[in-house]
Amino acid sequence: MTLTARMHEHPLIGWREWLVLPQLGLGALKAKIDTGARSSSLHVNSISECERDGRTWLRFAVATRRRGGGLVACEAPACDRRDVTDSGGHITSRWFIRTAIRLGGIEWETELNLTNRCNMLFPMLLGRSALCGRFRVDPQLSFVCGRLKRRVHTFGATS
Repeated sequence: MTLTARMHEHPLIGWREWLVLPQLGLGALKAKIDTGARSSSLHVNSISECERDGRTWLRFAVATRRRGGGLVACEAPACDRRDVTDSGGHITSRWFIRTAIRLGGIEWETELNLTNRCNMLFPMLLGRSALCGRFRVDPQLSFVCGRLKRRVHTFGATS
């Protein structure tokens, strides 16, 4: 199969899309699709660590809306903590988790880091590691996969 034929097997998405994080109980999050970013990032308002069964678990709160929305309490086992360089060249140490993402009818598990993105327009940044081999991105398009209703799933959420 040629490269062109393989490319057309992958769904087309735009530079911004709605996605779901079902294991965290988060639905209808706006995400910026960023092929320049290696890792994916999720905005969290607060984060704390705890030990459970010999593993580090993270408890964090995610805003369901940019302004005036409620917070969803989430928790997940940490899979790593490592340095991330942001677009401004600043290096910060961030916690990473593995979780499922659902976008355009496709669901897969990937790593994402937890950080404060309060100054960003999108609570989620989907980087190239999560996108690789799954989608084609057209930077002229937006919300190709449709608009999701703002709802919070209860599966995986702690409250």
